[in-house]
Amino acid sequence: MCNIICHIKLKGYHIKAGTRAIINAWAIARDPTYWDQPEEFKPERLLNNSIDIKGNDFELIPFGAGRRGCPGIVYAMAANELVLANLVHKFKWELPDDVAGLEALDMSETFGLTMHRKTPLVAVATLN
Repeated sequence: MCNIICHIKLKGYHIKAGTRAIINAWAIARDPTYWDQPEEFKPERLLNNSIDIKGNDFELIPFGAGRRGCPGIVYAMAANELVLANLVHKFKWELPDDVAGLEALDMSETFGLTMHRKTPLVAVATLN
């Protein structure tokens, strides 16, 4: 911490002290420096990976990081795990009859405050 006005030069840009910066988490999560084929939906890339989603590793920061990290991360992680486990345990999940297979799913995204699918996912759940 400096006791005079501090400025920083970052990648050739001069940034004045007190400047507010918005971190582009979307771009960080799709950086080809860290991810192989970042635009492809591959949840298995996180298996056997040491990346911590709690804000300690900046390749993936779904809950933010540092002082501005999500205060509800502990609850969200426990609640999501419990809900998902119950859904997988109690139901058999299939695509509707009119969908040919996984290749027919449209995985394109729309932009907004949060990222979501352009077309909703429709799945048929039957009790086990």
